[in-house]
Amino acid sequence: MRLEPYTYVTLSMPHADHRSRLTVSFHTDEVHVRARVIDERRPYLAFSTPEANVSISTTGGGPVTDADLTLARDIYAAAAQYLADCERLHTRPATDQTAA
Repeated sequence: MRLEPYTYVTLSMPHADHRSRLTVSFHTDEVHVRARVIDERRPYLAFSTPEANVSISTTGGGPVTDADLTLARDIYAAAAQYLADCERLHTRPATDQTAA
């Protein structure tokens, strides 16, 4: 079964004793990714589609901290894993992918 491309955005706002939660899922070829530095001190990473934008920047929008470096390394590692998984699955014969 093949689904059509989509961007899915959900906001859950529970009772006051729990955190709100925003979920964004990109399942479309219209995702654009960019990374820039604002004011020569604040890097950011952005993912966008015609329906949604998600950006990640430094803690509190300020100078880079050790926690920001840790997060950037985690993002880098996850992106490397995503790339490896995509490459591995892309090279599979089509019959293997339909059975999965």
